[in-house]
Amino acid sequence: MDAEPTAIPGCLIRPLFHHTDDRGEFVKVYQASGQSETQDDGEEADIAELFWSRSARGVVRGLHFQVPPHAHAKLVTVISGTALDVVVDLRVGSPTYGDHVTIALNAATPVAVQVPIGCAHGFQSTIDDTVILYATSTEHAPDVDRGIRWDSIGVEWPIPRVVVSHRDAEFPWLADFESPFTFGSSA
Repeated sequence: MDAEPTAIPGCLIRPLFHHTDDRGEFVKVYQASGQSETQDDGEEADIAELFWSRSARGVVRGLHFQVPPHAHAKLVTVISGTALDVVVDLRVGSPTYGDHVTIALNAATPVAVQVPIGCAHGFQSTIDDTVILYATSTEHAPDVDRGIRWDSIGVEWPIPRVVVSHRDAEFPWLADFESPFTFGSSA
């Protein structure tokens, strides 16, 4: 199945192979040969780290990214529950700089969101015990881990009473963020 482009260049929605039978279900989240699209810099994004989070209803995680020299692309999917996924373009010179896309994720209809380098990512869990799986192209590097405020981009979060970490609440507003990312160049 082909990836569906979003309004943000390089941000794709990938249908996942999903099989169910009387034993349960099987979902293939990643297959290297199926990742034909490249990053804006023309390089394939390898997976360096794989992790997941579990969130209660209303939790907003994000909007996160890493800056150079450890900037990374992400592949994100929900493996249990539902969430509103958000990607924000932070690449100066991009035709969609400062814009965002939202994607409704539901474990019953598995898709993965491909987040390119230079974009912030976050989500809101819309039911309890939502589990999000992340694959990143670089390992977590706390010294370059950044974010922008979840409420500074104009998203209408489905659950108005959000739960957000102190760290995420302290991120700068998008309008105050000075981006180190340039559209079309290597991070």
